Amino acid sequence: MPAVHRPILATLGYVVSPERDRVLMVHRNKRPTDLHFGHYNGLGGKLESDEDVVSGIRREIYEESGLVADAVTLRGTISWPGFGRAGEDWFGFIFRIDEWRGEAYPGNDEGTLHWVKIADLESLPMWDSDHLFLPMVFDDDPRSFHGWMPFHAGRMVDWSYVRA
Repeated sequence: MPAVHRPILATLGYVVSPERDRVLMVHRNKRPTDLHFGHYNGLGGKLESDEDVVSGIRREIYEESGLVADAVTLRGTISWPGFGRAGEDWFGFIFRIDEWRGEAYPGNDEGTLHWVKIADLESLPMWDSDHLFLPMVFDDDPRSFHGWMPFHAGRMVDWSYVRA
């Protein structure tokens, strides 16, 4: 009988500017021991045991940026087997935040926050694998994507997805 799959559940959100041409990204540049050090990333983190995924992304967006997420759209999910520092499996709920209130912090404990042109995301230092799913976060296809992206030794080894 196969082992029970118990991934770490997480959220990942992309806050879009009112003009819909920029996205708020964190440049993970504050902790050299951070698995994501040097990369640009969306905002998010682990789900807490007493919250649903929407409450989780709203909490993470507020904690990491100071913004209140009013309209969140689930764009997809990704299973990341082997992604963690010690090979832990992660499962992420990927959101786009189209409506929000407040003034973004200049940074947080993880790094500096930047409003980046969506068209420029390809040129940013980030996980190579992020370039595979980010276009689906921002496109107009109403279907969500559901991906499988296994990692080995800190590198993506495969990628597949469906849209439903």
